[in-house]
Amino acid sequence: MARSHGPSIKDDETYEALRDDGYSKGTAARIANAKANPDMHPSKKGGKSPPYESWTKDDLYDRAAELGIEGRSSMNKDDLIKALRDSAKQRPTTTDGWRGDVRGWRVWRVC
Repeated sequence: MARSHGPSIKDDETYEALRDDGYSKGTAARIANAKANPDMHPSKKGGKSPPYESWTKDDLYDRAAELGIEGRSSMNKDDLIKALRDSAKQRPTTTDGWRGDVRGWRVWRVC
């Protein structure tokens, strides 16, 4: 049985498993608390955005412009989708699995 880590840790077993896997105290606490909250689903893949295939070409172009993808003006919708997916794989990732997004948000690595 997991020992109690006090009231700030909502799921002690998850917290200990994450710490055993090498996560920092802060990261383990955030993930454990998110898993304990029924309104959050940290293990569920994907975000709230619809898949790129349902975006308009203009929306894809605007996102490509935000990311600085070169050659976007001559790309069709399928090319924009491929370029956006490829750019996500190439963005730098920190050692703790987080990567900075262009908008300043920290996004969890999905690959």
